[in-house]
Amino acid sequence: MKPFDERPSQDDEEDYGPSRSERRRNALDILKLAQQLVELPPSRIPKLNLPEDIIDEIGRTRKVTSHIARKRQMAFLAKQMRRHGDEAFVDARAALGEDRDRQRQEAAHMHRLEAARERIMEGGDTALGELFDRHPELDRQHLRSLVRQARAEREANKPLHAFREIYRILKDLEATE
Repeated sequence: MKPFDERPSQDDEEDYGPSRSERRRNALDILKLAQQLVELPPSRIPKLNLPEDIIDEIGRTRKVTSHIARKRQMAFLAKQMRRHGDEAFVDARAALGEDRDRQRQEAAHMHRLEAARERIMEGGDTALGELFDRHPELDRQHLRSLVRQARAEREANKPLHAFREIYRILKDLEATE
């Protein structure tokens, strides 16, 4: 008989599989994926290489409008997805990851353009001079009048038409680079 204080060796330990916490995390990950799939436009679903029964279930889930019923339907969809395993959703996860990356890049691009517009609005002739140096083809008179008009619109609390036009010009300039 083994003494009481002796610990089991590596050979005596059994593999009990994933812990309860790990199983719960995996289930919540699948539920999150299911929600993302339901929110996608229907035209994108066939491109994701999903199992046929999951595509049908996504269609059924979209039709449910009641909050509680939709929550139940989402849980059922996640349960169906867990039956297929992770390898069935590799393409879908990759496509959704690419979407997030592209959205982040577009948001960063938009913020850069907005910051450049603010520099032009606040910086006066210095910022405009730098812009004209980089892009000599710009219509200087038109852009200067837009800046004056945008400042006046901002001060008068009027709709910011010129402000938006400056953004469009900057966006077009960046597209041609």
